[in-house]
Amino acid sequence: MGRILAIDYGTKRIGLAVTDEMRMIAFGLTTVETSNIFSFLTDYFKKEHVSLIVVGEPKQMDNSASESEMYIQPFVEKLKTTFPTIDIERHDERFTSKMAFQTMIDGGLKKKQRKNKALIDEISATIILQSYLGKSGI
Repeated sequence: MGRILAIDYGTKRIGLAVTDEMRMIAFGLTTVETSNIFSFLTDYFKKEHVSLIVVGEPKQMDNSASESEMYIQPFVEKLKTTFPTIDIERHDERFTSKMAFQTMIDGGLKKKQRKNKALIDEISATIILQSYLGKSGI
């Protein structure tokens, strides 16, 4: 059983989170520039066994697809062709950025630190993964 990797996709940056080997705990991994994501993932998958990728699925309040889905769908297709042995699932990511920001406030981060968009992306990926773990009962 491999780790689960979560992706919070953005056109500039991608937040990443991963589980422990037992798939019990989600923690932030890093943030990678979108243009470098496939080389990063290739290197990471050589070092760590990942059997599932969870990609955030942004939705509107009425459950319809968000405008950013037009960028995410081609990315997901490229993930499937580049890493055909790794399963890919989508998971609702509504409000994760707001939740990440609130987490930073609750954690006592100073205003300057809260402006770090890369950190928000990484925390968002962690929230996506933790939510996925809770919903799937893994």
